[in-house]
Amino acid sequence: MKRAAEADSGGVTGVAASIRQDRPSLAAMLMVGSLWMLGLQDSLVKLTSSEVSLWQFQLLRSACNVGLLILLSRVVWRNASPAPKRLWAVTLRSLFLVSAMILFFGGVPFLSLSEIAAGLYVFPLFVAVLSALVLGEQVGPRRVGAILAGFAGTLLILKPGTDSFQWVALMPVAAGLCYAATILTTRKLCREESPATLALGVSIMFMIAGVAGIAGTALMGGGDLAVRWPYLFTGWHGLELWVAAVIVACSGLNLASNIGLAKAYQSAESSWLAPFDYSYLIFATFWGAVMWGHFPDALSLLGMAMIAASGCYVAWRERRESRMRRADLNRALR
Repeated sequence: MKRAAEADSGGVTGVAASIRQDRPSLAAMLMVGSLWMLGLQDSLVKLTSSEVSLWQFQLLRSACNVGLLILLSRVVWRNASPAPKRLWAVTLRSLFLVSAMILFFGGVPFLSLSEIAAGLYVFPLFVAVLSALVLGEQVGPRRVGAILAGFAGTLLILKPGTDSFQWVALMPVAAGLCYAATILTTRKLCREESPATLALGVSIMFMIAGVAGIAGTALMGGGDLAVRWPYLFTGWHGLELWVAAVIVACSGLNLASNIGLAKAYQSAESSWLAPFDYSYLIFATFWGAVMWGHFPDALSLLGMAMIAASGCYVAWRERRESRMRRADLNRALR
């Protein structure tokens, strides 16, 4: 009984210490800055989508990421990226994030940046659903209503049943599901991992996916899909100098944003960060308008607003419950 009590006390103390280590202001700044860089990167990815395949782009960008990480580790940080404390957890997180990004970037040639962003940003709603299904957290009727409102906003943007609907528009939504799994994995399993280690794990997984995609498309031997969707169903293309320069720029933006996002999710609860996360919708719309002249219509803007409002409401409810848990912990420690 004594050991059990000590274990319980240690667990409560560990949770309380974890809460005290949170730095929400820093996390918010890291989140907004990282998402600004991601918005710029995604507009540059669209710029290269007619010149290279998805698999070639991911392989080359990830190889640049690994090279930059090694350079940062040796020259700036003066040490190597720490070995993963839980290799399986880092691998799982990398797999979820790579799946999310492949689904996300797969729609780049066919959709506007605002449409892709809106599809991805149902992920806070998926976080709430997965928290209930996987972690056993309670989701009340109000949050269920917010989740349904968010999906209604997604339908306004995707417009199923109309001539403007494309099945490829479901790819960013599927990416949102994978990204939600990434967030939960980062918070629950990878909190103590170095952001550089997490970024390196993602880069290596991207390289594996790029090689597999190039090999797979080579074995397929082209065909009708390669003609209709070359970005997804072709492998290696000749590389022009300007395309290589854009890929290197995307690598720098991607690495900086990945490290920033990983540190942000380690520094504050996802419920606190969720409202700031929606700044990506603004950045994606901005870069889409500046670089591509894509302006969302009224229904799409309404859908974005519904997604953002429902996600923020879910985050507010989670934050409120988190405060109540903190109060319970403080009483338990007195």
